[in-house]
Amino acid sequence: MAGQQFQYDDSGNTFFYFLTSFVGLIVIPATYYLWPKDQNAEQLRLKSLRRVHGRCLWYHLRLMKSQQSIVPTLKKVALLFGWAVFLFLAYKVSKLDREYQEYNPYEVLNLHAGANIAEIKKQYRVLSLKFHPDKGGDEAMFMRIAKAYSALTNEESRLNWELYGNPDGPRATSFGIALPAWIVDQKNSMVVLLVYGLAFMVILPVVVGTWWYRSIRYSGDQILINTTQLFMHFMYKTPNMNMKRLTMVLTAAFEFDPRSNKEATIRPTDNIEVPQLIRELGNINVKKKEPPFCYPYSLKARVLVLSHLARMEVSEDIEEDQQFVVRKSPALLQEMVNVGCQLTMMANSRGGFHAPRLVSIENCMKLTQMTVQGLQESKSPLLQLPHFEEEHLRYCISKKYKVRSLQDLVSLKESDRRSMLRFLGEEKYDEVMAVLSSFPNINMDTKLQVLDDEDSNNITAGSIVTVTVTLTRRTMAEVFEKEQDLLLCGGEDAPLEEGADASKSKTKVWQNKNKAAKKTAKSKKKKLTKKKAVSQQQQKADKQKQANGNVAGNETAPAAAAAAAAAAATPAKEEDEDASDKGSDSDEGEANKDSPSERDEESDKQSDTEVDEMGGDDEEEWKALQQSIQRRERALLETKSKITHPVYSLYYPEEKQEWWWLYIADRKEQTLVSMPYHVCTLKDTEEVELKFPAPSKTGNYQYSVILRSDSYMGLDQIKPLKLEVHEAKQMLDNHPQWDIPETEEEEEDQEDSDGIEESEDEDEDND
Repeated sequence: MAGQQFQYDDSGNTFFYFLTSFVGLIVIPATYYLWPKDQNAEQLRLKSLRRVHGRCLWYHLRLMKSQQSIVPTLKKVALLFGWAVFLFLAYKVSKLDREYQEYNPYEVLNLHAGANIAEIKKQYRVLSLKFHPDKGGDEAMFMRIAKAYSALTNEESRLNWELYGNPDGPRATSFGIALPAWIVDQKNSMVVLLVYGLAFMVILPVVVGTWWYRSIRYSGDQILINTTQLFMHFMYKTPNMNMKRLTMVLTAAFEFDPRSNKEATIRPTDNIEVPQLIRELGNINVKKKEPPFCYPYSLKARVLVLSHLARMEVSEDIEEDQQFVVRKSPALLQEMVNVGCQLTMMANSRGGFHAPRLVSIENCMKLTQMTVQGLQESKSPLLQLPHFEEEHLRYCISKKYKVRSLQDLVSLKESDRRSMLRFLGEEKYDEVMAVLSSFPNINMDTKLQVLDDEDSNNITAGSIVTVTVTLTRRTMAEVFEKEQDLLLCGGEDAPLEEGADASKSKTKVWQNKNKAAKKTAKSKKKKLTKKKAVSQQQQKADKQKQANGNVAGNETAPAAAAAAAAAAATPAKEEDEDASDKGSDSDEGEANKDSPSERDEESDKQSDTEVDEMGGDDEEEWKALQQSIQRRERALLETKSKITHPVYSLYYPEEKQEWWWLYIADRKEQTLVSMPYHVCTLKDTEEVELKFPAPSKTGNYQYSVILRSDSYMGLDQIKPLKLEVHEAKQMLDNHPQWDIPETEEEEEDQEDSDGIEESEDEDEDND
């Protein structure tokens, strides 16, 4: 590369440009991602949650952290310092003189562009007398003036200036390096090499190695891979895992081992505190010698979890350790659910493989609820509410009230509820009702179909069944108020009669909505059947009146009216049967009276309407299929936030969001039909598609669609799902209409062969 020169920045001006860009690339993204949230906004959010969540442990911890933490202040100081350096460098760059400017001889001679030769010579004489070295002038300036004079008067120099921008002609290419010259100075070489080696040979490899070592130890859900392998071993070893065994497996996770996790600690006081808690808890399988259940870290974690479920008070020395163990448990239990699903899929695909029982996976879900609420499995869900103690439950489960669940408590009358909770003062009662009103109530609608099939409602053996579950979340207060409004208004279709007892017509808030809907549909059907029977009898009477004259008509009308009155007085079931029988008889009589041509016209109209209905059904199925495809595409493109609703938990040390598990199971066979779907984005409404292969044998199957909370006890739902599996259609092997010749010659040969066959058939017929 001859003619090239590399120059270092002796003045350091270009180095400031480089340094300003480098600092800006760090400060601007860091400010966007690391600037702490507005503390006032967090304080306002906590203030809005105080009425409901004010007694929760996580609320107090979050409030103290927001008030006492200095980390946001340190972040702000560091970012502001970075911005100060960036602005200083930008100011420094703005004050630098431009060193690289275009060479203009007119500017050197202080002449305007286009000056003639006489003006150039005159100005040159004036400046040369002023800057000539013999006259005591500046030699460098005199050389520039002479060069400019030559560029404007000499033809060759003028041509070089116009072509190359320089009177001397083309110059060698020069490359500048935006580093000050002192960096490459021989005196500073040892310091520069030391800094370079420290940055790129020590700090960078250590940072990358630490990140890599940490990343390969953890799974995508930030669970240690050794913990996942441990869960898989014990779930395969014990397919039917009870709650006690499950707690032992959970607390054996390597997250609680100080050798695998630096956050876990072993304190000197554990030798005193842990044995004392063991004596209070009773039998927790301390003498079990099976590793890793017998290790100290596992035993300590087990004691802390069980004491949390029993709501026992622990000393301040191990309270922090208990909060750490409890905070980690829901994520570990979710990993156990995932491991159980993986083992189930392996068993279904390979065969001869023992899959975990359904009870094992459901126990993981139940233990998550228990951990979040700090309750044992046998305890009442009412203890999730504030100010409720064990001795208060006797008022609720008495024969007068029989309140055993949260739903029973909400469905009570206000007077009965206040009388039952008389042990609470007005303030405490209002707080209990505020908390109870914030609890979720999920409405679950299911739709069973086979997508991408001609008949989506026909389930054949081995087909992929899709159950679309629509979850609608409302609070208990909204449901209760709506039910009360409907009861007070009497509904839109059936107003209450005067003098009727309104209290008897009220149904419980938590009554199954499907049953209520069926009752309403039945009542409407009865009314329509009744009206239809009366109208049919009236039509029959009118026809008889026209046929037999006025006298006969007058005699028949009272009979029809009496028959209608008798039909109205009969019970509901007899009414439906009689009305249907009378309707069929009257239809047959009218059909016999009609002429054959009229019957043909009616049959033609009926067939046309059937065709229209079939076409409408096909269009509806096509629209439903298109909507399902669009929903799946939107689900792939959209990324919803996992922040739903904060969970009310008195003893959980961290703010927990309200999530759910949704799956289909065969409770008779204790097996999973579809894998549990973790619904983490249910804020108002969520639509979930659960897919599973239909059984290979035809028949009727009874499954269950199960919705379980990972935060609350007593709010799980189980909805029956009936599956009628038909025999799959057999595919025909030969399709003559699809045998299309590929070339024209084959087509001609085929036509000739067809013609020969036809002629042979004709000859046989003639013979």
